[in-house]
Formats: sequence, structure tokens, C-alpha cells
Amino acid sequence: MDRVKKLIHAEEEEVFPYTGSGVTVAILDTGIAMHPDFADRVIGFRDFVGTSRMPYDDCGHGTHVAGCLCGNGACSGGLYAGVAPGCRILSGKVLDDKGDGTISNMAAGIEWVLDSRELYQIKILNISVSMGETDHVRMMQYLVSCLEKVWDAGIFVVVAAGNKGPAAGSISPLGASRKVVTVGCHDGNSFHGRQNSCESYSGRGPTCAELKKPDIVAPGTDIMSCSAGFRQTVRGCRDAYIVKNGTSMSTPLVAGAAALCLQKYPEYSNEQLKRRILWSASDLGESWSKQGWGMLNVARSLR
Repeated sequence: MDRVKKLIHAEEEEVFPYTGSGVTVAILDTGIAMHPDFADRVIGFRDFVGTSRMPYDDCGHGTHVAGCLCGNGACSGGLYAGVAPGCRILSGKVLDDKGDGTISNMAAGIEWVLDSRELYQIKILNISVSMGETDHVRMMQYLVSCLEKVWDAGIFVVVAAGNKGPAAGSISPLGASRKVVTVGCHDGNSFHGRQNSCESYSGRGPTCAELKKPDIVAPGTDIMSCSAGFRQTVRGCRDAYIVKNGTSMSTPLVAGAAALCLQKYPEYSNEQLKRRILWSASDLGESWSKQGWGMLNVARSLR
């Protein structure tokens, strides 16, 4: 995350004094482990896969995503802190221990966020979940309509572009809505020439409705963030971080930028926030189907 924050201009001195404090971000994923980097900022949890009332993550994906968003780096001396280390987290577990899920569980999670928006003062919804092809076209349309209702309720929705690229039209169906912010993956020059860098498989536009997607890109290769398999010992936290790759890691970086902006501009609507973040992106000189507006630039979005 230290390398990533340099690339997207989100280092502490560039975004000071903003940390996302006072902003609640909902994450629908594999759940969340009570990692020391989250301190006391996990304010709610709902299990749509099982029956647990206590937060857990038997896969690790959701914990890693949350770390990219808002880990405070407590176990690393701040080295692996996320973009918005002061924001609050609401976690919905919609995926199982293998990272798989159902459309119905995802829909239930989205409806829960919508119903809970006033109770938890939810301002942002992060979905780092890629949906593949499905025969249940109506169910997928229903899922997208649920996301659009969340957006219409004033919540800023960020969705992963998916890892099915680089063919044209490979954007995840969840990211094919005009209303959500669809995040692709790009590492700038960090891994230039590397065959498995994330931009080589990030979902590409256009969508089936000929929408220009993705909207923006952020780094997603070799991202070091919070591990659900951490261990507390007398000598401190062990195995606290792990490396993961993909647009799933890119998406919470944009959610974190949104949290910082909302701390500075609490009166902003999600439409205003969307314009500020997209219009401040750094042009990489790539095609729109690969970069959208460009690379996330957090410091510029705060100016």
C-alpha cells in the first residue's frame, strides 16, 4: 500500500488532514476479520451466507479489501495503511469461504445497505465482486436495478470492473450501469512489461448497452493489505498482511478517495462526488476502454 499511495497521490502529507473520519463505507464481500488495523471502526455486520452475528471472514478477500480502503497500518507502523484510515466500516458477508456467492445473497446484501443507510449514515458502497456470465438474465437485471436504487438514494457506489479482460465488452455485469462508478485496474509504469500485471486482465468496455466503461482505474498488482489469518502474540501481530491482485483491490482505493472527499465536502451529493473524482484523474494516454478517465489522483480530487 505504500507504493500504491505514492502512485495515486494519497500519501499522508498529500491528503492531510483528511482521513475519512465520520464517513461510513459499506462493503459487500466475504466478511471482515477483526484485524487490529480496523481498531473500533467496524460498526456493523450481517451474515447472508451463514447465521453468525459476529464479524468473520473465512476467505480473506473482504478483509484485504477493507484494508486497502481503511486499514490504519497499526501492525506495520503505518506502512500498509489504507487510503482512508479514519472511516467507519459496515460489512455484509455475501460470499462464502471460496469467494463464491449467489445473486440472491448479493441482492439481499444490497437491499440491507439500502434499508440501513440512515441508521449507519452510509455514504459509500464498495463491491469488489466480479459477476460472470449467467443464464439468469432477469436476476442480474434485478441486481443492477438494486444498485441503481442505492445510487438514487444518494449513496456513492463503486464496483469492480472484473478480471475477465482484456477483450472488448468484458466488464463485469455489475459494473455495466450508467450510475455506478466502475473501477478498472492499471499500475501505471510500476510493472511495465510484466505479463501478469493487472491491466492485462482488467475488464474492458464498452458494455452491452454501449456505455463507455470503465470510469477510472487504480493499481491492483501485488497489493499488500490486511490478512484475515493474522495472529495476536505476546510479541505483537503476526502474519498481519498478505499480497493480493485484481480489480477487487483497485475498487476500495476509489472508495477511500470518496471518503476523504466527503470529509472535506460533507454537503456533496454522490453525483458531485463522482464528477470530482473522475475529472481529477490523471490521463495515462490509453484508450477509454482500458483507462476510463484515467488513474485515480486523490490529492487532486481534494483540491
